[in-house]
Amino acid sequence: MDAVTVRFYAELNDFRPRGRRQAPLTVPLARRTSVKDLIESLGVPHTEVDLILANGVSVDFRYLVQPGDHISVYPVFESIDITPLVRVRPRPLREPRFVLDTHLGKLAAYLRLLGFDTLYRNDADDTTLARISAEQRRILLTRDRGLLKRAVVTHGYYIRADAPRAQALEVVRRFDLAPLIEPFGRCLRCNSRLRPVPTAAVLDRLPPRTQRDFHEFWVCEGCDRVFWQGSHYAHLRQLVAQIQALRGKE
Repeated sequence: MDAVTVRFYAELNDFRPRGRRQAPLTVPLARRTSVKDLIESLGVPHTEVDLILANGVSVDFRYLVQPGDHISVYPVFESIDITPLVRVRPRPLREPRFVLDTHLGKLAAYLRLLGFDTLYRNDADDTTLARISAEQRRILLTRDRGLLKRAVVTHGYYIRADAPRAQALEVVRRFDLAPLIEPFGRCLRCNSRLRPVPTAAVLDRLPPRTQRDFHEFWVCEGCDRVFWQGSHYAHLRQLVAQIQALRGKE
């Protein structure tokens, strides 16, 4: 049977079984197939790939694999300029906005805390998430490889870390978000912007102790919830500082 040789590089090996990473794979070629379908059949979502070489020549996802081909697959390049080659990833979105799958609720809260426009619903199905990502040009964050393989998804990323704080740092690193962090500007509940309001405008909505101890207030433009720098504020500031500090140590 005809076959091709495929080699994945760097973090693309995260999607390969242990013991079968960092080495060429011999893959049977039973029918004509695009290189995109071949790559995804081996477990790597197309959203993770930036460059494909077929026998040393740069190709795009539409390339039809030929018997005997040597396919090299590379992730996103951060420090090497590959402009003369065929980059298979679309250009980065002008503004980093996100939509998250149902398993990433805490990460959604952290991204909102850092000031990023983040859509999250705990009942959204895969079709809805893929549609929102495509129609609203949002980066789809997920731990579901199958979701990232949907053709309609052009901007997506597979979250590697398990702990929510580590996930937040991973996203900040991957999309170089540190310079864009604007903490405490979004509602953690609904993602809308917060705006400052005079105390008199919300006085009738505040507990007596809050009226006495606090003098700065914000209202969510979406759900109308009132915010102030309560006991949770110091904890949230510490979290933001940790993320910024860790980013600075790289």
